[in-house]
Amino acid sequence: MRSINPLHIGALLVVIIMFLFFKLSSVKSELDEARLGFKESQKLAVNLTALQSVYANKDKTTAALRRIFNNRILREAKLLVLDKKNYSLISAKKINTKALNFLMSKVLNSPFIIEKLKIVKLNDKEASLEMEIKW
Repeated sequence: MRSINPLHIGALLVVIIMFLFFKLSSVKSELDEARLGFKESQKLAVNLTALQSVYANKDKTTAALRRIFNNRILREAKLLVLDKKNYSLISAKKINTKALNFLMSKVLNSPFIIEKLKIVKLNDKEASLEMEIKW
């Protein structure tokens, strides 16, 4: 009967250990990539949460719109404001250009999601307005 050579066993163990170190290094690199992906996803989630608190808050949006509409220039314009479940519809059949410019400067410089905006010039001093602000 032939016995197993101890050098063969040693060589086999060295090969197995080298194979395990190779596998371990590849798993470590995959773990590092997954960790980086997780950190990027976490940063994105924080940014999205911050943006959602600014843009998707119905109470803040309606309060800001009410502050804008309470201005003397816009009270004279007779805007029709309809608050729905997910949006607010603002319309005016006739609005003078001064009031329209004031409204657009306030709305466009505020954190609103403007879903629809339609302005039609009626004459040199008046226009019609239809705007939908979503939250």
